[in-house]
Amino acid sequence: MVGTFAEVRDGRDRWRGASGVADVRTGRPVLPGFRHRVGSITKTFVATTLLQLAGEGRVALDAPVGRYLPEYAIPGVTVGTLLNHTSGIGDYDTVLFSTGEDVERHRYTTFRPQQLVRLGLGEPRTGAPGEAFAYSNTNYILAGLIIERVTRRSATDEVHRRVIRPLGLNDTYFPGRRVRIAGPHSAAYLPWYDGQLRDFSLANMSWAWTAGALVSTAADLNRFFRALLGGRLLRPAELARMRTTVPLRPDLPEAGGYGLGLLWLALPGGRFWGHDGLVFGHSTVSLHAADGSRQVTLGTNVTHYQVPGQPDPIGAATGAFLVTALTGANTGAARTAAAVRMPAVAPPPGGPALVRPLPR
Repeated sequence: MVGTFAEVRDGRDRWRGASGVADVRTGRPVLPGFRHRVGSITKTFVATTLLQLAGEGRVALDAPVGRYLPEYAIPGVTVGTLLNHTSGIGDYDTVLFSTGEDVERHRYTTFRPQQLVRLGLGEPRTGAPGEAFAYSNTNYILAGLIIERVTRRSATDEVHRRVIRPLGLNDTYFPGRRVRIAGPHSAAYLPWYDGQLRDFSLANMSWAWTAGALVSTAADLNRFFRALLGGRLLRPAELARMRTTVPLRPDLPEAGGYGLGLLWLALPGGRFWGHDGLVFGHSTVSLHAADGSRQVTLGTNVTHYQVPGQPDPIGAATGAFLVTALTGANTGAARTAAAVRMPAVAPPPGGPALVRPLPR
């Protein structure tokens, strides 16, 4: 691991820590307050915004997507199936970034949401609508377009107006076309084909938009999930709908579930709610007790390193830390829990050709 940071909260008590370097060239250390691209945790913010619109009677979760976006009407696909990833719509990013050359070529490209949707709809269907969970970023690009069609405002501005600003999340923002992360932050590393680490902290994130472009901090994410789970952002009916889940794995339904932009994982001590997120070089996981009283958010600055079928000591150490932070389990119990790997629900963007082992 190059660098990592975290914030843990237990009631009013808070612990913040960091380890490693933010820049391998200078040795600049990682700090716990860094801003970070949080990837698919963006989806929880977007789902919260759509659920607020549902509570106002402006969006019906069980309505067909074609009611709001006639140009993307697909039989059986509803707003709700977009938000819980049961639409069966394919994922655009595996087409967009199938090779390292794609990642370099599109580093500064501005994509329109409609381009991303076309790519996703051009992919094979993953199943019938409502059939099973199958993660797809295309779902949340469509969700962003629904927000825009209903509110007649920019989707990212609407999320800011309804969620980010009221909670005072001063380090959380959508970057738009800006390629540089504002404020203190780490590099964003991918193991590259030449055996070195390549920094992708400068990048146009329009390819992720309402599916994963958000920048935030560990403290802001903990504040957001505490407000969400505590009922400050949604009425009880909408929060209950958000927490109505489908199994992440039909063959192992007790392991975890996905609701409307919100997931739960079974850990020692019960179910913990939140989301994870990965973009090129930054990964984040944010998990919380059901009432938001016990919380952990952890970020790392290297991705796409884990070769399938090979040992992953970084993943095991991460799992052990998360279990300890959330449950207070002793080290031995945490290691045992981490051995049953907690799934990364949000897959890393791009195709398998991007995965390279860390340089030694």
